[in-house]
Amino acid sequence: MDELITNSGRKLAYRCLQGAGPGIVFLGGFMSDMEGTKAVALENWARRTERAFLRFDYSGHGQSSGRFEDGAIGDWAEDAQAAICALTTGKQILVGSSMGGWISAILSGEIPEKIAGIVGIAAAPDFTEDSMWDGFSLDQRTDLMEKGQIKLPSDYDDPYTITRRLVEDGRENLVLRKPLSMPFPVRLLQGSADLDVDMSVALRLFDHIKSNDVRLALVKGADHRFSNPECLKLIEDSITEILNLAEVEA
Repeated sequence: MDELITNSGRKLAYRCLQGAGPGIVFLGGFMSDMEGTKAVALENWARRTERAFLRFDYSGHGQSSGRFEDGAIGDWAEDAQAAICALTTGKQILVGSSMGGWISAILSGEIPEKIAGIVGIAAAPDFTEDSMWDGFSLDQRTDLMEKGQIKLPSDYDDPYTITRRLVEDGRENLVLRKPLSMPFPVRLLQGSADLDVDMSVALRLFDHIKSNDVRLALVKGADHRFSNPECLKLIEDSITEILNLAEVEA
């Protein structure tokens, strides 16, 4: 396991493969880590195809420094930008899962020159506002603002600790309320049985992105994990399609 110390002093655990470019960068989801099924499967695929690949843990996630409840979207986007700029060479294809799809959108405005394309898997832009805050009861909103945090049940692990800072920082990083330019190929993948990110989110993002090459694939029966063999193959095929387009442009 390697470690990157960012300019903010955060220590990010990462794994990196050397190989051909454009490279692949996996951006994980909320409370996930780089040891998930999709991240590991993509690294194995990159190794077989001799492609450069990077996966890492945001601060407060996995093996990186910090506490999860101290972080927010802006911090994790900053982590991603730091890792990409420090650990990769040339353009990269960002593969963003759930929250990673939101972070990919943020980075498209911060470092567009480093991005060859984006693959969004159940991308969840603006979820702190549209899913969390909008879905909270009056009591939950009051507790969040007065006590600074609330806990939400999770189907995947321990309850989520949602902080006031997470919501307020999220409002500073919303991407669906302003123009969203992505001057490169974008492939959005979404399961119809996803209970965490509704298909309407994928359709809204698809409609909102300003790009000459955006495609959305809906997979009937796929859930939020999007990690069965068929889904993993679709992710690989989407990356390959963008790689082929990059080679044509070169």
